[in-house]
Amino acid sequence: MKQNTESSKIRLNLARAVAALTICSGLFSRCANTTTPLGGPTDSLPPVVTSMLPLQGQTKFAEKKIFIEFDEYVQLKDVGSEFFVSPAMKKKPTLTIRGRGVQVSITDDSLKENQTYALNFGSSVRDNNEGNVLYGLRYVFSTGESIDSMIMSGYVADGKSGDSASKALLFFYDALCDTIPEYDSILFKKQPDVIARAENNGIFVAQNLKPIDYKVYAVQDKNKNGTYEPGVDKVGFLDEYVNPANFPGFAYWVDSLRKYPTADPQVYMRLFMDKDFKRQNMTASERPLQNKIILRFGAPRPEIRSLVFDNIPEDSVVWEYMTKGRDTIALWLNMPAESIKDTLEGIITYMRHDSLNVLQPRTDTMKLLWSYVETREEKKEREEEEKARKAAEEAGEEYIPKPKANPFGFKVHASTEINPNRTIPIEFIMPLVSVDSAQIELANVVTDKEGNKTETPVGVRIEQDTANMRKWHISGDWESGGEYKLTIPAGVFVNVARQSNDTLRAEFKIMEKDKYATVYINLTGKTPESKYILTMMDKSGTILEERRDVSTGVHGFEYVPEGEISVRITEDLNGNGEWDSGDVIARRQPERVETYTSEAGDKAVPTRANWEVTLNMDMNKMFAPVTIESVIAKLESAERVRVNKLMEERLRKAEEKKRRGDEDENTGGGFSIGGALGSMKSKIGSVTNAIK
Repeated sequence: MKQNTESSKIRLNLARAVAALTICSGLFSRCANTTTPLGGPTDSLPPVVTSMLPLQGQTKFAEKKIFIEFDEYVQLKDVGSEFFVSPAMKKKPTLTIRGRGVQVSITDDSLKENQTYALNFGSSVRDNNEGNVLYGLRYVFSTGESIDSMIMSGYVADGKSGDSASKALLFFYDALCDTIPEYDSILFKKQPDVIARAENNGIFVAQNLKPIDYKVYAVQDKNKNGTYEPGVDKVGFLDEYVNPANFPGFAYWVDSLRKYPTADPQVYMRLFMDKDFKRQNMTASERPLQNKIILRFGAPRPEIRSLVFDNIPEDSVVWEYMTKGRDTIALWLNMPAESIKDTLEGIITYMRHDSLNVLQPRTDTMKLLWSYVETREEKKEREEEEKARKAAEEAGEEYIPKPKANPFGFKVHASTEINPNRTIPIEFIMPLVSVDSAQIELANVVTDKEGNKTETPVGVRIEQDTANMRKWHISGDWESGGEYKLTIPAGVFVNVARQSNDTLRAEFKIMEKDKYATVYINLTGKTPESKYILTMMDKSGTILEERRDVSTGVHGFEYVPEGEISVRITEDLNGNGEWDSGDVIARRQPERVETYTSEAGDKAVPTRANWEVTLNMDMNKMFAPVTIESVIAKLESAERVRVNKLMEERLRKAEEKKRRGDEDENTGGGFSIGGALGSMKSKIGSVTNAIK
């Protein structure tokens, strides 16, 4: 990460840091104790701190209780997730309401010597009546002679979606603790020296730092336990050490709409889900069906050296990997049911971790039992059939049993209107062992003015999915707007249980091209060999289409629905067709993902029926080295788009009120909001510059 070091370095002492906090807090708190007159406007202001005992900024701190008093009665909410201490104490302090204040109780032996502590209340304090939140309340003290007073800012985003990472925790570690650069395990060995937290917009301001080198991590604490759990919490890290004394100053202001402090970032971090180390062993062997065995393993991609079942030929076992990591395997027995025993015995040899976490060969025996268990529905059907048979016999009539439902199971993932660029996917309950594709019929149906229909055969194809062996895809030589009839005769599909399909018929229509948009992406790669993944999504974030192994050229997307779309691009560095996450231990960052943004800063691309939209994407620009200047520019552009859309929405609602004849008192509200944001940032920015 390149850092801008040309401007003056930031060196804030305690008085300046407190002054900055006072300025920011004053922007959204009251100047005096006021009451709401009867019948007057609703109180919309947060509580105001009137006193702190001991005083804020106390040194040589040895107290066990802290009392913060407000100008009105307050309540505490979401303390478990909102209140945190930097650095963490041996036991988290307890908060209780005492009159018009909050008492903080610190347990014995919780404080370290010569340590600066910050109690961060987040949004846990609010007034008792209206619930107005006091954001950003902090209480700082030191058990030593002075208080650490350096500050720095940053921005945390999700590495794949690019969205802001709300409420991510920032862990700062003294870089001297790092002794093995190629093996990073500090997150698992030591409590952080300083903790900060990002706001909802992903921006954080870390305070009470020392002028030393830090290793910095970001953790999206899903379980809200203040620690990093691989495989549960997303994590990010800075590649280089950072020293807050070596950074220039930054603008620091209050978002007047979302009511919390924010800043221009000095560092940028991307979160990813790291893989948790799991010991490899076979956790279970099951037999849910007569012809199906499931093996479950504790870690991904088990290495199976051999697998043998008594009386089951090796070529009669069909392997299906049910998970991406292949830690769950279904073994389908491709044999007639009458030839499969109720008790199967087998021997498996695979690589398993020993007590030292070293993979060693392990041989286990398996005894797999299966017995038919009648379901409630089957029992009811059997009893009704026996009753009907008995009644027929008593009446001297021949009993003809009802035909049983075909057990052959499948699902068709399609609608009555088909995108001609896509297939009709059919997913079967069991793997197929036979497909007689020559019997499948596809016909173009044309209806004349008199209602007479003419069917013309057209070409049809069926192919097995490359990722899911139980899924097959049907495609045909169809045309835009045409109507078609698909017929699959009985017996075309046969599964491992020797079950086959009944006759299947479906009628559907092909989408009319002029009712949809066509989007062309003119992509220029970094090199002719560079590979990318294009993901097109609708307004809700649902993936419309994804293309892998994309390189320089024009890529057309037809039948794009009306509305708004966005296009996400993944820089596929290793060309494996998927986004690769990072690795904290190996200190490897995730592959970069960017979203196409117009010159106006908007990520949404409008689409209309019969439109042709061309998007020019230069990967040298989209995946240029990230600088803080580029991050700030991107955030400011996104904020302008957000505010403009907010203004447009408010103006639209105001115009609707006018049309209904209602009195409109807030027609110009959107414009005043935009002006407030701009003036707010420039005002606080000038204050920050004054105290640098």
